[in-house]
Amino acid sequence: MVDVRGLVRKNILRLKPYSSARDEFDGNAAVFLDANENAYGSPLNRESGYHRYPDPHQRLLKQRLSQLYGAPAEKIFLGNGSDEAIDLLMRVFGEPGRESILIMPPTYGMYEVCANINDLSVEKAPLTPEFDIDFKALEEHLKPNVKLIFICSPNNPTGNTFPAEDIERIVRNFSGIVVVDEAYIDFAPQKTVLPLIDKYSNLVILRTFSKAWGSARIRLGIAFGDAGVISFLNKIKMPYNVSGLTQEVALQLLKKRDRKDEYIQKILRQRRRLSDELRKLAIVQEVFPSDANFILVRFKDAKKIFDYLMEQGIIVRDRSSQIHCENCLRITVGTEQENDRLLSVLKTTEDNS
Repeated sequence: MVDVRGLVRKNILRLKPYSSARDEFDGNAAVFLDANENAYGSPLNRESGYHRYPDPHQRLLKQRLSQLYGAPAEKIFLGNGSDEAIDLLMRVFGEPGRESILIMPPTYGMYEVCANINDLSVEKAPLTPEFDIDFKALEEHLKPNVKLIFICSPNNPTGNTFPAEDIERIVRNFSGIVVVDEAYIDFAPQKTVLPLIDKYSNLVILRTFSKAWGSARIRLGIAFGDAGVISFLNKIKMPYNVSGLTQEVALQLLKKRDRKDEYIQKILRQRRRLSDELRKLAIVQEVFPSDANFILVRFKDAKKIFDYLMEQGIIVRDRSSQIHCENCLRITVGTEQENDRLLSVLKTTEDNS
């Protein structure tokens, strides 16, 4: 097991966290005069409870998530989207101006942005042209000052999931923190590496409510990891980082798991259909396999297709500037009607070529 505490920045070890009013009292009371809240309530709805600060530790929500995922509450961190967890992990473990993170492009762009914000340099070990982990490149870029490795699986924008044995090989042989971003894993749940958090103290798994749970607007992300790592994230987070409204909506969502699973199955059916139909088009060179709710597609002329789709009111993401993604568009799997519209417009494009 990696000594996680030994990886933490010294100033974070010394830090005395802010203690909020809700940290200092946990229980029932008739009168709350400790947090300088508006005692008369919210002008929107006096009985709503909006005037009270939320639970800073999200205890009830963590309890429900613990039951769902089989991870103890002390191994769960909740944040304002998984981007907050990404940022906090860099703040805990990366010394500004001295240390680095490692990413494997093409991948999610926020890892590099957060590193730049936190004044951490970025080592890049590109995936192979087939979008597999290139272990030779990884070894070449694993410099002594690399403190965190970020792995997106299923990967954005390529859609593929990395084999669990490849991820475990990295975790087992790296003395820093390995962060596996499983934002899209609900579309391929059998490929998760979540069980490995009980085996490796230096592994953190990220999840989100933005994708399969269909709740990007509430901004809720999850980090699973060693209790020691999670304790440091809690130590430096903002006191009330997850709003009461977000907690309430998330608790209601967890009661709708069957509907969420139903939507996932619809997306998977549409993904298969969309992939099959795209492969029939002469303007398409390659449709990459996907474990996510999007498909990476290589066109003969991606810019031309992108511009035409935009003219027709259909917005996709042009990923052509990323390594190994030349002439590639990332297309989110829509509803049946949205996919009908997309395919119809693409066929029109083909007819006019």
